[in-house]
Amino acid sequence: MPPKCKFTREEIIQAALDIARQKGIEAVTARAVGERLNSSSKPIFSVFENMEEVLEQTIKAAREVYDGYIEQALAGEQPFKDVGAKYIEFAMREPKLFQMLFMSEQTEQRSALGILPMIDDNYENILESVKTSYGLDEQTSKNVYRHLWIYTHGIASLIATGVCSFKPQEIGKMVSEIFVSLLKNIKASE
Repeated sequence: MPPKCKFTREEIIQAALDIARQKGIEAVTARAVGERLNSSSKPIFSVFENMEEVLEQTIKAAREVYDGYIEQALAGEQPFKDVGAKYIEFAMREPKLFQMLFMSEQTEQRSALGILPMIDDNYENILESVKTSYGLDEQTSKNVYRHLWIYTHGIASLIATGVCSFKPQEIGKMVSEIFVSLLKNIKASE
């Protein structure tokens, strides 16, 4: 009978996620995970086939952390506005995870509308929050979502990379100003 694994799958992924949070996904190596668990790297490979699988599961775990922020926003009183605030908050609290999920180089360029469903599993729920909260049609909702995502992604990227810092009130005011301007522009063109 083979020896029992020293660590669970969850413990290994948590160790890898902790490393990614502190130093980025590039720092997640078998040796680093083993050290984090006060072990060699050998137990990792009794649970996972290779490091690629560990990295995939680490990214999945990071996405689950992000999803928690978005679920909280969508349950709020102003879901779409709250999504933008939570996106920025995620970048502020988890800069390395934000960089890993939303700032990695892509193999091919896409339009802003084309990339949103690819990078965010919450896309449909967020889009629905725009349509229902503001009574907008599908295309207008996509347009509003795209504009606000570009704006909030810019703020979040500045924060996640340490280029700028913003106070929460300042972020709320900036996002509100852009959102109100977009809605006024839509109403004026109807």
